[in-house]
Amino acid sequence: MATRTELMGYLEALGVETRTIEHPAVFTVAESAELRGRIAGGKSKNLFLKDRKGRLFLLSAEDDAAIDLKRLHEKLGAQGRLSFASAQQLREVWGVEPGSVTPFGAINDPGGRVTVALDAALMAHDMVNFHPLENTATTAIAPGDLVRFLRATGHEPMVGAFADPAVAEAGD
Repeated sequence: MATRTELMGYLEALGVETRTIEHPAVFTVAESAELRGRIAGGKSKNLFLKDRKGRLFLLSAEDDAAIDLKRLHEKLGAQGRLSFASAQQLREVWGVEPGSVTPFGAINDPGGRVTVALDAALMAHDMVNFHPLENTATTAIAPGDLVRFLRATGHEPMVGAFADPAVAEAGD
């Protein structure tokens, strides 16, 4: 599995510019709230999911987006409702620990087992932020460069409206 240093070298070799800040380990979106003033751009939440046939999906959306897991499979083309993949699958396939889920894990999935979905609202930001394979730092990357990275790893991302506006309105 790639290390953070190897990831940064891979991005550099692609000509991708990033900006990384160090911080104490954060495991949830709520824990990362205190970093808001230090991080510009779209803040993300990342869900590592599986469908009933065992297909794996990574969904990256804005950190405050409402995701309706009961209907998300319809938008992703998954077989049946989605559930969270196990920590073991996350480690084995994506190469990261729980709390460090990130699209950058694609570097560890050369077989393309994971379908990557990027919510359009997140991708509308000038910069988007993710953990660089570990949750003690956050790396900012331009959305176009994120797509370029994903394609270079063999993951053609799905970009679309995956967050559920009806659920978001109900939660306001």
